[in-house]
Amino acid sequence: MVAIRDIMTPDAQCIGESDTLTDAARLLRDLRVGAVPICGNDNRLKGMVTDRDITVRCTAEGGNPSEVTAGELGESKLVTVGADDSIEEAIRTMSEHKVRRLPAIDGHDLVGMVTQADVARNCTEDLAGELIEFISDADVT
Repeated sequence: MVAIRDIMTPDAQCIGESDTLTDAARLLRDLRVGAVPICGNDNRLKGMVTDRDITVRCTAEGGNPSEVTAGELGESKLVTVGADDSIEEAIRTMSEHKVRRLPAIDGHDLVGMVTQADVARNCTEDLAGELIEFISDADVT
């Protein structure tokens, strides 16, 4: 079994829940990624913020990204995958929750991020087909 730990991007960074969306946008830019987890003051994951969230849910609605915090915008239900879970589990989780990226955790600790591309590069053709089918059928974030 190939574990998520074997295919994830390790050492994922978080944006603090009290940091602004401007801070989040800069972190996204600097890391060259489309999403970052939101970490609370208690070091627990609180959600995710994406570049699309900032644009569509803040700026397009007339919000000021310098005044809105990541915690205010972040998704209320965070979906994660265990670092020792299988690729199949990641596909099920992504499909069920309609997400393209998952924080990988070990206990309550963030240890990495896994994306659909990571999964597709490391799974069988049949599983890659399931992933592609999910991508084409779902309105995912």
